[in-house]
Formats: sequence, C-alpha cells, structure tokens
Amino acid sequence: MIARADRFVSAGNSLTPLSAIATEKWRALADQAVEPNGYYLPDWELAVNASATGRTDALALGAWSGVTGERRLIALLPVISAWRAYRLPLPALVSAHPYGTLTTPLLDRDMAKDAISSLIDQAHRAGARALILRDMSLNGPAMKTINEVLGARGTPARVLQSYARASLDATRDAEELLREGLGAKKLKDLRRQRNRLAERGPVTFHVARSPDEVAAALEIFLALEASGWKARRGTALAQDPGDAAFIRTATTALAERRQCEIVTLSAGGTPVAAAIITRHLDRAFYFKLGIDERFAKYSPGVQLTLDVTRHLCADPAIASADSTASAGHPMIDPIWRERLHIGDVLIPLRPRDPAAALIHAALTLRWRVRDALRRVVEAFR
Repeated sequence: MIARADRFVSAGNSLTPLSAIATEKWRALADQAVEPNGYYLPDWELAVNASATGRTDALALGAWSGVTGERRLIALLPVISAWRAYRLPLPALVSAHPYGTLTTPLLDRDMAKDAISSLIDQAHRAGARALILRDMSLNGPAMKTINEVLGARGTPARVLQSYARASLDATRDAEELLREGLGAKKLKDLRRQRNRLAERGPVTFHVARSPDEVAAALEIFLALEASGWKARRGTALAQDPGDAAFIRTATTALAERRQCEIVTLSAGGTPVAAAIITRHLDRAFYFKLGIDERFAKYSPGVQLTLDVTRHLCADPAIASADSTASAGHPMIDPIWRERLHIGDVLIPLRPRDPAAALIHAALTLRWRVRDALRRVVEAFR
C-alpha cells in the first residue's frame, strides 16, 4: 500500500534523495536565504534525515540556476509523500518535518520568485497535484514571494490551519522587554526564587559554543531532559537511539560553523536547566529545554529563559528569536511577547485543478476526525 501511495513521487524522475544534495551548495544557499530556518540548515536536516526515528529518507525538491557543472542551488525543500505524512493516498508532496516545527523553504534572496516557480514546476513533474508546507512562516518574505508567484499563476495558496507562537524582538533592551512582559511583581518573585537557589551555591549561566564545549554540554542537556516529564512521556531525545544520534551529530556539526549554542544554568556547580539554540542568519531558534525537576520550586526553566533573553538581546548578530513552541505556551508566552504566525499551507500546482480542492477537503476531514477523537478520549480520562 505504501509503495502504491508513493509511486507518483518518482514518476517524473525529478526528485532525488535529500542526502544527494551537495552540502557545500546547500550551505551557500542557506547563507543567501531570503528567510532564516535553523532547522533546514544542512548540518541539522542531514543529521535528522540520517537517523532521527520516523524522519529519515526525505526527498529533495530543489531549484537550480546556471549551466551544468556551475549550477547554483537557489531553492531547497525536503519533502515526503502525503501517505507518509498523513497516511492518506493523496497526490501531494509535503514538507518534511526537521524535528523543529518550521518548514519554511530555503530560497535564494536574489532569485526567490524564480526559485518558487521552479519548485512548483518540479513538484508537478514528479506527479504531484499540490504542495503542502507544514508549519510554514505565514508573514515572512518567503510566504510573500510564494503568494506573489501564485497570484501571477492564478493558483492562490490555501491556509489549512494556523496559530501564533512566541518570538523575541532581540533588538530591544532585555530588561525593558522583561519588565513589560512579566511586570515588576513577577520579576521580584523570580529574583527571590533565584536568591533561594543561590543558597545552594553561586548561580551561573554558561554558553557552550565550540564543538567540544557543545558536545559536553549536550550530555548535560540530555541527562536533564531524560530526568523529567519528557522521559515519563517517552519523548526525551536520549530515550531513542536514532534521535540521540541525530542531536549529537547535528549540534557538533553546527557548532563548527558557530550555528549552535547550548546554554546551561547551574547552582553550586549542579546543572538545573539547559537548552539547545540554533542560529541562522539574524535569527535564533530555541529548540528544546530540559530541567532538573528537583529544583522546580525555583522555576529553573523560566530562570534560564530570562538569561537566554538577555544573552540574545546583547548579541548584535541576532535580531529575533523563534521559540518554536506551541501556541499559548504557559512558560514562554508571557516572556517573549512578539508573535510569529505559523500555518499549514496548500499550494495548488496548476490553475483550476479540482484535485487541490479534494486534497483540502480530505485533510480538513482528517483533522476534524482527529480532534473529535481527542475530545472523546479526554472526556473519559
């Protein structure tokens, strides 16, 4: 059944395995991208594609400029079939999730419209009738370019679902931003908690940057994440050999290019919280946070996030940070008050193609059924 559902993908012989894309050309595109995506950097996504459980073996939807031998990669979107993404036999290609919740394609800023046109044409040659971008940035320059190209073609995009998540304006003064977001009373409570934490020893904030430092700090992060609720739920990275291999490979490789940091908050030499941050162009991405729940009464995750906020606002190379958190996240929403609008976008590949409407209807029905089942399960808990 899977083979039949995926058959259309290779029908046009226009897609290649993601691992076949030359890394140096991918990096050159990332350096020139119209909009940052720290999760589609080659060192991150290739590590995901190689070993992260359930996320391997993506295909490359790419666009090239220039003659053979001197070709320049001007767009890249890792994709999978709709069958693999949704378990629906639909003639659509779907952006591959790179573990982080963002699949904005990499587009050359000087050739963005040509890049999008080429991606659409390549997806059509592969046999797809629609392209679906999951967790796409809706208000950024990439989506603006997509809408311009689709408007000229007479094939407007359809937003299937959307939400807003926390982001940081790192060009602002951190203390002013925190006062506005949390208020004087909450900040006073957090200072009191930090002082109580300091009774166990000096509270320190450390940023690991070099590959060796990042490798060592990652083990601290993995241990913290695996000590709490994520482990009880079975979602800690260290619990899955493939996921653990991916994050060890990705963070070290990104650190070689100064695109990854691991931040740690310690009290008296004991790590109480740690987080992974990736960097692409002028944006940081707050990937995952792990805490020692024995220190929960001191709000270690919040304390670390306050230090991360100050750290990023003090960095002139960073203009913004994406929390990559869920909508309404109770910890970070009150601290990072800006919002990124994220959604799933369906791109019809040809004008007036009824297949696009049918794909839209099938996905809408699927989500309604899923949500109804979730409500039933919650009602019986």
